[in-house]
Amino acid sequence: MFSIGIGPSSSHTVGPMRAAARFVDVLQANSLLDAITRIKLDLFGSLGATGRGHGTDRAVIMGLLGADPETVDPDRVQEIVGDISSSRLIRIGGYVDIPFHLETDVEFHLRRLQGHPNALTLTAFGQDGTPMIERTYLSIGGGFIVDPDETLNDATQRNVSVAHPFATAGELLEHCRVEGVGISDVVRRNEMAALTSDELDARLLQIWEAMQECIARGINRPNGELPGGLRVPRRAPALYQALQNGEKSDLSTLEWVNLYALAVNEENAAGGRVVTAPTNGAAGIIPAVLSYYVNFVPQADADGVVKFLLTASAVGILIKTNASISGADVGCQGEVGSACAMAAAGLAEVLGGTPMQVENAAEIALEHNLGLTCDPVAGLVQIPCIERNAIAAAKAINAARLALHGDGRHRVSLDQAIGTLRSTGADMNSKYKETSRGGLAVNVVEC
Repeated sequence: MFSIGIGPSSSHTVGPMRAAARFVDVLQANSLLDAITRIKLDLFGSLGATGRGHGTDRAVIMGLLGADPETVDPDRVQEIVGDISSSRLIRIGGYVDIPFHLETDVEFHLRRLQGHPNALTLTAFGQDGTPMIERTYLSIGGGFIVDPDETLNDATQRNVSVAHPFATAGELLEHCRVEGVGISDVVRRNEMAALTSDELDARLLQIWEAMQECIARGINRPNGELPGGLRVPRRAPALYQALQNGEKSDLSTLEWVNLYALAVNEENAAGGRVVTAPTNGAAGIIPAVLSYYVNFVPQADADGVVKFLLTASAVGILIKTNASISGADVGCQGEVGSACAMAAAGLAEVLGGTPMQVENAAEIALEHNLGLTCDPVAGLVQIPCIERNAIAAAKAINAARLALHGDGRHRVSLDQAIGTLRSTGADMNSKYKETSRGGLAVNVVEC
């Protein structure tokens, strides 16, 4: 559920970059690199509606060059794409130069393809101008890619036998009851089917380090406006200075939580390096709540960080498996709602909650994000996305606290909340699902 990439969107930036790189692999596997004379990109549905604001065309170009979201230098993307636009040449996979015209070789379509609202088609043409090979990829959220023509995809369950398989929160809680362990322990045992305990800890602490680095970059940037034309100011640097200067309020701790979330999502909006958790649009929530734990909970330690992320991942897996984490699929309830539930569960776990209290924390957080629309103004991951992460981080902390005041028994289960997320998303009008055709996206006048 966690991967290192770049902003502003896991489904519109990270996924398409991976799809384009995979398309180059297909060309290489079929010995077609030397034969192609043109590559055409078609973006459909939500990718077509908000792809410009999300930088989807830039992401695909970088993928065609062979870039990977985890290692690409986000500060050079604009320069590289600008050079390609000027020269009208692109070096596919770093090997073959072919003509490439941004104006004609990239098309944005509002029409939705079957399978998922985020779809892109890449076509390679030969010497006579006829298509040689075509692939359609579905970007299903969180940077995951599905190719209907392949038998193994990012979202395909690998054939690995885990110690405690679970498909529902009920099954997860039953494993905890039978084994007498916490949710993080169940997830650890399952992950050890593929990793050693030391490897797992190292990877999760690497994720946490990347989150911290993103916060640090966000608060140390110069004051200024985010790219895209909405003239949205960066607020994290000024808020950080105010807090550093000792400005106190009755909600000082909450101010720091706001800072952490704003810092991450301003970096994401600027196309910087972020951790997809579980998406980029909701990337600030888990780092903010985890920073709250590390900085404001006296017993916090590295072991707690690992337990937090393991527990959060369990909730994310349940939502992704039984509903969706894609804003284009179910609205922002699938992005911010899932991240809020994941963060609440992780915090409840490290604060000593029982498995039932942890499940209750996730349910509370998710329940109070149901129906949340995805309506980004101008197709940019800025309004309302940045503030929404700060609000959801505070909501996650409150959900965990509420759950810990109870004994774990509650009327609505996490499974029922996830089922409601799925059905609500199915009923939601498409204009509220990352198309920028409803809600704030049409009621806020662009200046």
